[in-house]
Amino acid sequence: MTIGEVKSIYSAQLSAYNIQKNKLAAKRNELEEKIGKTENGMVLYANEAAVLELTYNAVAEKQSEYQKYMDQITEQWDAKFNEVVAKENAKAEEEGFKELQKIMEVVRRMTHGDIVPHSDEKKVMDYDKDMYQMAKSAQMLAQMRKEERKEHESLWEDEEKRESRDATEVADNQEAFAPGPEVVSVEEVIASVSDGAVTTE
Repeated sequence: MTIGEVKSIYSAQLSAYNIQKNKLAAKRNELEEKIGKTENGMVLYANEAAVLELTYNAVAEKQSEYQKYMDQITEQWDAKFNEVVAKENAKAEEEGFKELQKIMEVVRRMTHGDIVPHSDEKKVMDYDKDMYQMAKSAQMLAQMRKEERKEHESLWEDEEKRESRDATEVADNQEAFAPGPEVVSVEEVIASVSDGAVTTE
């Protein structure tokens, strides 16, 4: 199962358990108030209080089990996400350096009076207008002094655009490190404790 699938399933479980735990806590508070206001309340409501406490603890324990697994899954997701981001940043830096090398080569060719494709000149202009103006001026001066001009093909021809990987997508689509705890509805947990004697509606 992928991490994305795991997160979807167990997030829903955690949400359901959290809602039910809050309901049980509210019911427990109401019962404590009732016990305090009733003569012999501890004796009269002892069974209900015990079942309610057991139910709350069972729900809290299962929620804690799911939360622990989700924390581990989140750690795994974060590690993969950070790994992909680091690799993509390194590739981008490397590509940026190669791009700068090409731009400097075009400037060198221009200052020697060579003819370069318009698309290469545009790359220089987009990178730095002042650098382009300086190279263009030097190119014209050099061309006035030279009869023979070397003509170059584009340094960017046949260059494929690199596709970057989406770190979130990669992290979501990796396999979970281990299967998660059995998915049990909160209603089943409550029923297992009280056989339906405690309701939270």
